[in-house]
Order: sequence, then C-alpha cells, then structure tokens
Amino acid sequence: MTRGIEYHDAMTNMLELIWGTGFMTPGGEGNIANMVEGLELHGRRVLDIGCGIGGPAFVLASKYGAKVTGTDIEPQLIDDARIRAERLGLSSHCEFVKVEPGPLDFPDNTFDVVMAAGVIMTVDDKEEILAEALRVLKPGGTLTVYDWMKKEGKYSEDMLYWFKMERITYSMKTFAEYEAMLRDAGFADIELTDRSDWYRQRVQEEYEQIKSELYPKMLEVLGEKEANHFVENWRSMVVVCVNGDVFQGYYRGRKPGVPS
Repeated sequence: MTRGIEYHDAMTNMLELIWGTGFMTPGGEGNIANMVEGLELHGRRVLDIGCGIGGPAFVLASKYGAKVTGTDIEPQLIDDARIRAERLGLSSHCEFVKVEPGPLDFPDNTFDVVMAAGVIMTVDDKEEILAEALRVLKPGGTLTVYDWMKKEGKYSEDMLYWFKMERITYSMKTFAEYEAMLRDAGFADIELTDRSDWYRQRVQEEYEQIKSELYPKMLEVLGEKEANHFVENWRSMVVVCVNGDVFQGYYRGRKPGVPS
C-alpha cells in the first residue's frame, strides 16, 4: 500500500534542509497545518500512513495534542522516527510501526483521523488504500491527504524526465479521478483543494537555494555526482510545476456515521 524502498540517509538529510527537520514532503509544518485545518485533534487518535522520519507526527503530537501512530514500509525510516521521538520526549504520544504493503494491520473503527502526505500518489492500488482508510476510521472520522496530481491525458515528456530524476515511482491521478475514487470508496462530504500557486513560487525559491547556499552542504553530504543530480532534479521539478503539468492537491472525506 506504500512505495518501495527509495530513500536513504543522505537523501532524507537533504530533504530536511529544504523542507524542515523531520519532513520529507513539501511545505513542512505549514503543509500539516493545511491538512488538519478545522479538525479537532486534541486527545484524538491519528494514523499517519507513510510517516517517514516522523516530522508530521511530532507536530501533530506537540502542537495539536494528538496521539499518533505512524506507519512506513522502510525500516530505517521507522528506526529514525523512534529515535527522534525519544529525543523529543514524545514517545508516549507517537508510536511508529514498520508495515508490509497490503491491508492495514489495525482493527475496524480505530482512528479519528487518517492522514497521508505525499504517499498515495506513489501507490498503484489507490482503491485499496482508500477502502482500508475508511475501514480503520471511526464513524464520523476524517481522511485528509496531500498529494501531487496530474493534468488530464498522458504524462508530458517533461514529467517523464522529472520522474527519472526523482527516482521515485509515481502513479498520479487527476482531481476528478480522486473525487470519483473517494465517492466509490464510501466517503461523504468530499472536499478537494488545489493549492498549486504557493508551491510554484516556493519550488523556484528552493531551486535557487539548492544552487547557491545549500550546494556546499550537498557536496559534503552527497558527493559531487549526486549533488549535481539533486540540482537537476529540482530544475526539472520547477519546469513541471510552472508549466502546470503537476498540481499540489489536498482532499478530504468523512466516514459516514455519528462520532462516538
């Protein structure tokens, strides 16, 4: 249900420099604020699918008072997240579980909120993961997701080149396709929001930062070959974002029923 093993320590270190400590997806803490805006989280159980090294979970626990379970298929990320939680004094509020691809290993009606940041876009069987999210949500619970979405039609050549540079497997869908999948899965009160404008500006700022002030650190962490690949990766991402080949989308759905 989640991506294959595609991250390593050097890559996560670089992503943290760009997006903030503990974060492996754009926007850092601000992105999490967008995802949980309007939700009551204090004392609530939250499942973070594809938790990475724990950044979102730490914010949800420390700032919003949530009790977070993070899952990922990459054992080194789970180990790192557990160490960080201990250092931050958040182990009692954040647990991290290494999982296998497939159905979620949690009982029905377990969580108040299920979230995923930049994960479902890497999953081929989106219908399965949405069905599992609905299953483990309590009645009245909310699924909230941040994903990158494609425009109608085939991927452009610029998108295919960016995928090559990213070295991450993507399976992007359109806003309309996501809406249909959420409806078919059984979610109610579906909301989809396009917040691409902020990242079109931000990605260009990141690219300039990577080429200049961050480049010496990249050489130190990654070596020249990988550092230059990282720069080209970001240049190609600027192209697809500015051209409107890819969108930064948020979507939500509610599990029907009355909260307990």
